[in-house]
Amino acid sequence: MKHAAYRAAMDWDRDIDAVGLLCPLPVLRAARELRAMSAGETLRLRATDPAAVVDVPHFCAEGGHAFVSAEEHGGETHYFIVKG
Repeated sequence: MKHAAYRAAMDWDRDIDAVGLLCPLPVLRAARELRAMSAGETLRLRATDPAAVVDVPHFCAEGGHAFVSAEEHGGETHYFIVKG
């Protein structure tokens, strides 16, 4: 579900709540969701794992996806990924 408060910054097609999960679970959940998406669609991954700041961009580079941005929102980091 898309939340109006975030639409100005970035719109997304699918959303994953990985809050409270530790490495490697946020990236594994993103990978599973991206497999079900079409090229060009955007995934928002919400996570609190401190390792995700390194893991998510690396995963995108290795998997051929575009890492768009990481934004802080109330203790969570929202990662925006466009499927390659």
